[in-house]
Order: sequence, then structure tokens, then C-alpha cells
Amino acid sequence: MEFRTDRSTFAETVAWAARVLPTRSPVPVLGGLLLAAEGGTLRISGLDYEASACIEVPVDTVRPGKVLVMGRRLLDICRVLPEGPVECAVEASRFTVTGAGTSFGLSVLPLDDYPALPALPELRGSVDTAAFAAAVAHVAVAAGRDDALPVLTGIRLSLDGGTMTLAATDRYRFAVRALAWDPESEDVSADVVVPARRLTEIARSLSRTGTVRVALGEGSIGFENTGPQKTPGARRTAGAQGPPGTPGTRTTVRLLEGRLPRHDKLFTMDSPAVAVTDRAPLLEAVRRVAVVAEGVSPVRLDFSPDAVHLHAGYEDDVASQRLPAVLAGTGGIAVAFNPAYLTDALSALDSDCVRFDLLGPGQRALLTGLSAPDADPDPAHRHLLMSLKPLM
Repeated sequence: MEFRTDRSTFAETVAWAARVLPTRSPVPVLGGLLLAAEGGTLRISGLDYEASACIEVPVDTVRPGKVLVMGRRLLDICRVLPEGPVECAVEASRFTVTGAGTSFGLSVLPLDDYPALPALPELRGSVDTAAFAAAVAHVAVAAGRDDALPVLTGIRLSLDGGTMTLAATDRYRFAVRALAWDPESEDVSADVVVPARRLTEIARSLSRTGTVRVALGEGSIGFENTGPQKTPGARRTAGAQGPPGTPGTRTTVRLLEGRLPRHDKLFTMDSPAVAVTDRAPLLEAVRRVAVVAEGVSPVRLDFSPDAVHLHAGYEDDVASQRLPAVLAGTGGIAVAFNPAYLTDALSALDSDCVRFDLLGPGQRALLTGLSAPDADPDPAHRHLLMSLKPLM
């Protein structure tokens, strides 16, 4: 086996595949990356018990072949390689990486012990990569972190015709985002829970152009990137994610068992007080006054017909700020929120204004984005927070 490429392509491709490698594993070969070069293409794949990843990029293949090497060691080598052309080859029982006068040699792992990469499940449809990545990021903030309740650490992905809905909750907040997608058939329907950490990694790694194909099977979900191929080693645009060869990416993830609670009834409120204010200034104000909040001390929001007063802290250290707002349905209402939860919700919304549907202290509060103060709320993107009883 022997191939030539450039340092940027090789390093980023190895990094993409190495995302799924386990930190520790009782099976040594699962710490390996499988490299296969043939016909002008380099395929790098890795897997553990929960996920698999495979990426293909164009290279100059001198001799076809494949090799299994320790993935994290190869990733460390790629990070320190000088910029420029890189030549990789298998020589006897070593995999060599050479570039700009620097050479590394890695011992190879037994290929016969490496398990086969899981097949991609049944294709269900495709979705715009940028829209999908944004939706995952928006709901992932509400996913639980407690592994004692595994299903709450996931993101619910439901498919209903031409609509994909993502949702997450940790019991104290609930985020929902709906987006259009292109199903393989009109009667496509599914309701699964994907590990939030894995789905977030996948979404971040996708190219920001083109589409990603979504596949679902018994106990697993798969994603295959189908965006336009880029030139190896080409400079990426600012903010782009993933290596230059991302169109050749494919990954699978094992689904979580169980179901997340449905949000329909939770998001339905009877005669709430409705407050509207500018989102960005409110987000800045919450961050500002929360500086004096200790631990999980809440930030209090006092809504009046024409303003919202923010308060945080008590006794010696306090902070406050006033912002313009419009309140309908009552003469005034005071609620309080965990400042981190409120910051996450406001940051996830990408609108100019935010609408609060409020039932009162200690009850549900629904946050929805608005393009303008008098615009209709966007039902596709909503956050539900449990308010706290304000400290008097």
C-alpha cells in the first residue's frame, strides 16, 4: 500500500474518522483506524460499540492496499506534520508517514481481528445540511446530561411526511425544532431517539453545502453526505466544518431505547400573559446581571405593560437592568429562570424578537422567536422552560 496526498487533507480526514474511536476499549483493534487506498481514493473508517464513521477522499494511489493502525496515535502525528505533500506506505510491518523531511513509523494491527463496518440502514430521505445542523444545535442545549436516565440524553427525531421534528428535554426545559426535508416516499414515518452528543458531533462535521441522506434501520440511524465534492487540500471558507472530502462521509449511530415525552400538551397554554421584547438585548442583559447570581440563583424578570426589569442576586451583591417590552393579558407579571437555561434558550433562537407565553411564577413559560414585535410566532422553533418562584 502506498499513496500520496497533502497534509491538510490527510489530517482532517483522519480527524473526522477518529471522532468515533473509544477513549478506552477492552478490544485493542477498536482503537484502530482502517485505511484502504484503491483507484485514486483513500477510505478511512473507524467504529466502536455505539457508532461508526467512514470517509473517502481522492488521493494519488501508487500501490493499492489497506492497513489498520492506532487511530489516536495517527491523529497525533497528523497534527504535527509540516504543511505540504505527504507520502504514506506500508513497509513490512510498519505504516510510514513522510512529509517535508519528517518521517514517522507506526506498528500495524491485525486486520483479521477488525470487525466489519456496519451497513448503512434503509434510506428514508434527505435534508439540507445547513438547516439540519442548525436544528440539532438549537435543540441539543435542552438534552439531559445524566447518564442514569439515558433516554433524556438523546434527541428525539421524528419523521412525518415532509416534516422532520427534533426535540430534547432534561425535564426542566424542552426544545423543539421542525424543518422541511425530502422523504423517499410520502408516507415516511418514524420516531426514534438519537444520542445527543453523537448527533451534535455528526451535525457539526457535515459540510455546509449540499444535502445529507438519512437512513433508519432496526436499532440504528445513518447519515451520508451528498454535497458537492471539493478539491483535495483546497482552502475552506470561514466557519465551514468537516474535511475537504466530506461528500464521501458516512456514519451510523446506535439508537437509544425508550421514548421522550411528547410536547404537544406541554406547549398548549390556556390564556397566558404574552410579553414581547428584542431578543439580543435581552440575552445580553441576562448574561450581564447573572454575574452576581451564585450557583443556581435565578434571574428575575418583572414584566410591565411597557418594560421588563431584570434582577439578580440578593443581600450585598445585586444587579438590575430595564429594557423596553410589551406585555398583554395582565397589568404585570414576575417570573424567574435559571440564568443558564434562559441564556441557552435565547441563544438558540435566531430571531430579532422573542415572545414569552407566561402562566405565572413556578409554571411553564414558552419562548418563541418573532421576526418583528407584531409578527406571528414561528411554530417551528420553540423552547419551554419551567419558571421559578422569584425571590422577594
